[in-house]
Amino acid sequence: MTAQMTESLRYMGRTRDMCTEPLEDYIALVHGLDGSGTPRSPFRGLDTWSSLWRGYIGHWVICQDRLYLLGLFRPSWGKPGNPLRRKRLDMGLLFPGFEKRVFAHWYSGTLRVRDGQMLNYKHMGYMSVFERELLLEVERGVVTGTRVMDNRPDASAEEEGA
Repeated sequence: MTAQMTESLRYMGRTRDMCTEPLEDYIALVHGLDGSGTPRSPFRGLDTWSSLWRGYIGHWVICQDRLYLLGLFRPSWGKPGNPLRRKRLDMGLLFPGFEKRVFAHWYSGTLRVRDGQMLNYKHMGYMSVFERELLLEVERGVVTGTRVMDNRPDASAEEEGA
């Protein structure tokens, strides 16, 4: 698998790259899985991008310890001089009546958020290593804890708090 485009997360005043796909859990619940165990996304296959198998990029925010989906996009080819653009996808396909912001009540798990410089590039999924990872524990859309994992060779393995 090729390295994948990350989701984005607005948290504590910064927009960061997130290596977690919280929407996939919802898509699997609503649309089921195909024969390979992959969620049947209405966005998969719109364009063929080896770096975006899921077919969308989610933009998320954490506001008052709650995780919200703000929008869905996909890359598209633009005009010469501006070859890569973003095209907004219709969130109403998944959330009728909630096209602007959706509380992620379906998601429980750990959000992995990149922080710092890249230490080691790996051309597979989200396997590249960054200086730190912010790990946000989420239960039914509510952030219940945070940790920082320091991946620098001279740092301790994990720090509590963020």
